[in-house]
Amino acid sequence: MTEFFGDLGLSPALVRATADRGYAQPTPIQSAAIPAALAGHDLLATAHTGTGKTAAFGLPLLQQIERAAQSASASTPRRGPRRLHGLIVVPTRELATQVGESLRGLAQHLAEPVKVSIVFGGVSINPQMMVLRGGADVVVATPGRLLDLIDHNALSLVDVAVLVLDEADRLFDAGFADELARILGLLPVRRQNLLFSATFPIAVQTLAKRLLREPVRIDLQDAPAAPVADGHDDSGTDVQAAIGTPQIDQHAVQVDAARRTQLLRHLLNKGRWKRVLVFVATRHATEHVAGKLRGLGIEAAAFHGELSQGARTQALTDFKTGTLQVLVATDVAARGIDIAQLSVVVNYDLPRAALDYVHRIGRTGRAGAIGLAISFISADSAAAEAHFRLIEKRQGQRIKREQIVGFEPTAIAQPVATEGGVKGLRKSKKDKLREAASAVDRRAR
Repeated sequence: MTEFFGDLGLSPALVRATADRGYAQPTPIQSAAIPAALAGHDLLATAHTGTGKTAAFGLPLLQQIERAAQSASASTPRRGPRRLHGLIVVPTRELATQVGESLRGLAQHLAEPVKVSIVFGGVSINPQMMVLRGGADVVVATPGRLLDLIDHNALSLVDVAVLVLDEADRLFDAGFADELARILGLLPVRRQNLLFSATFPIAVQTLAKRLLREPVRIDLQDAPAAPVADGHDDSGTDVQAAIGTPQIDQHAVQVDAARRTQLLRHLLNKGRWKRVLVFVATRHATEHVAGKLRGLGIEAAAFHGELSQGARTQALTDFKTGTLQVLVATDVAARGIDIAQLSVVVNYDLPRAALDYVHRIGRTGRAGAIGLAISFISADSAAAEAHFRLIEKRQGQRIKREQIVGFEPTAIAQPVATEGGVKGLRKSKKDKLREAASAVDRRAR
């Protein structure tokens, strides 16, 4: 692994920015991706959450913009609006904000100011249209709002030279397949494509085959943990890779489904946890569980995709400052949440897809600390036990089943054979979306 950012071919201004942000040395994904991206190659990078992916694509993108500005005549002032050089597509509002703010920080020492616009839904489109009147060098966007701005003639993609798809797996999980197809159709044929994903499901594989031209393949899913400094998935401090390392202490607790909330309260009191991120399966469950916790005297709030942006921002602020002890979230809403010193994650409901387990527990075990991930296994559900075995198989680790004194389950169901990473016998909405996206891609080929 390269020891210094200056060895990667970055300009002095960008190397200085990495030092200002406390980036001691490049992470494995940065060491591999930055030189390849600077050379103009397409990239297909697979690495776990918290490994420094934002700087891995952000630094070379900013250097391209810096070089373009330097090549222009210094005596010729800029005329007309800025032409969009880089487009970064992300699945959530929170991730858009984090990526955009990180790029702004990295660009602070460039001789020519770089305009980074952050756009997402859930808020009025008018202010975003106003900001884009003068154009932008980089746009970080969620798919729906990006298309809205294009439909309003506030943004054009005809000049895009670099496309970044960040958290590509989550884009498909969130049902953005149709939007992505439309966005790709609006882009110029000649461009550089950088695809980053924490996992590599079939939908992402199919997209990569269609999108990328002779890409450099970087796969760090099984790489050992390494310190990270990146404004993408953390607060700019050194963190550790998420899974398969000693940084996360994983537990599987058998409990009757009806007693999960009481058990959660017991663990909160016993562990004296200041901040706990609790994952549930649905939007309705976030409200239900948060309400039950508040009824037990615990400061808790729901966090899901149907909340207004103001409500989501307030919930995150209260959680980070300690006003809230528990944030109850869905997978999509929690993706990209930036929470420093989050020591505990609880899977109140198991994730529907086994790969989502990686994303969930990856929110903890950072800043050199030992993270704690607890999964409730509904002891009276054979499907739950079978599904958790799929999760264990995926990460190549067996987790001992535990019981908490006073919350022992009344009965232990025998596991049944299941196929795929889905709980229950019926296909979920996510699985149907994945199958539909794969079918469309197969026909396109």
